[in-house]
Amino acid sequence: MSSQSLLKWGIRAYLTLFFIYLFIPLIIMSTATFNDSRFPTIMPWKGFTLKWFDALWQDEGMWQALGNSVWVAAGVMIVALPIGVACALFLSTVEGKGKTFVYSLMMSPLLTPGVIIGISTLIFWKGLDVTGGIFLTVIAQTTFIAAYIMLMVLARLQRFDRTLEQAALSLGASHWQIFRRIMLPYLKPAIISAAVIAFLQSFENYNTTLFVKGYDTTLTVYIASKVRTGLTPAVNALGLVMISITVLLAIAYEVKRRREEAANSANHDA
Repeated sequence: MSSQSLLKWGIRAYLTLFFIYLFIPLIIMSTATFNDSRFPTIMPWKGFTLKWFDALWQDEGMWQALGNSVWVAAGVMIVALPIGVACALFLSTVEGKGKTFVYSLMMSPLLTPGVIIGISTLIFWKGLDVTGGIFLTVIAQTTFIAAYIMLMVLARLQRFDRTLEQAALSLGASHWQIFRRIMLPYLKPAIISAAVIAFLQSFENYNTTLFVKGYDTTLTVYIASKVRTGLTPAVNALGLVMISITVLLAIAYEVKRRREEAANSANHDA
C-alpha cells in the first residue's frame, strides 16, 4: 500500500471515529427520551413511552427558562453585532498603536474567565442601582461575544479589495454609500455567520449568566439546578426537539443554497 493510500485511509478512519464520538452521545440522549424510566438513561430499558414529551409540555419552569434564554440571546446578538462589526472595520483601516490597543482590548474578555466577567459586571452595575436580570445578562455576555463577531468579520475584511473603495470615492460616492452598497453586501455572509455564533454562544453560556441572571433563570442554569434536585428525561425530550429543529433548519438552508447555486449556474451558462 502506497503512502498516499495509507494517508487516505487514515483520514477516513479519523473522520469515522470523529463522527462516532460526536453523534453517539446525541443518539443515546435521544433514545433515553423514549425510555419508561424516571432517570435520563437507556439502561435498563423499561419500555417505550412518550410521556416525557408530555412532562416537558407541563414543565412551566423549563419553558420560562427557555424563553429567557431566547430573549437574552436575541439581545446579545442585537447589541454585540454593531460593536463587533465596528471594531473590525476600525482595525482593518487603522494602523499604529491605536489598532493594537483596540485589538487587545476587544480580545481581553475572551481570555477572562466567565466567572470574573459575571461578578465584575454585577458589582459595577449594582453601584448604579441595576440588579440582575435579562438586561444585565445581555450586557455581561456582550462583553466577550462581541470579540467573536469582530474576529469573524475581520477575517472576511482581510480579503477585501480596497481599490473598490478608492474607485467609488473617485466616482463621487460618499462613505455611507460605499458602506451600504459595497462593504455591507461583501460582509453579509460573515455578519450572518457571526449573528448565529453570537446567538448560540449566548444560549449555551452558564458561568457568566449564573452571576447576573437575578430571578430571570436561563435554560442552562435551570438544567444545572435540576441536576441537583433530580433530572428527568423531560430534558432529553427538549434536547431532541432542539436537535430536530436544528437539523431541519440546516437541511432547509442547504436546499436553498443549492437552488441558488443552480440558478446562478443556469444564468451564467445563458
